[in-house]
Amino acid sequence: MTGKGPGQDGTINPYIGQNCYAIVRNIGDRQFSIRVQQDGKIIEEISILKGELKKVKLIKGYELYLDPNPEGIAKASVDYEKIDE
Repeated sequence: MTGKGPGQDGTINPYIGQNCYAIVRNIGDRQFSIRVQQDGKIIEEISILKGELKKVKLIKGYELYLDPNPEGIAKASVDYEKIDE
């Protein structure tokens, strides 16, 4: 994962410009949240519990942000899956 700014981490989506799924797994010891945004507008916020996996549909133009918990500690694994339409 690479930092995108203070308190934000991100990944490179290999399917940018296409619809895809982001598969996010919490591999840390604490809950954290993710945000799906488009043009600065929040589309959805999702909490991910310790050990939980979420599959989130990202429409073309959506951005995924990972937000740590208030303690600032979060560990995640993120994969992407192409949507065949």
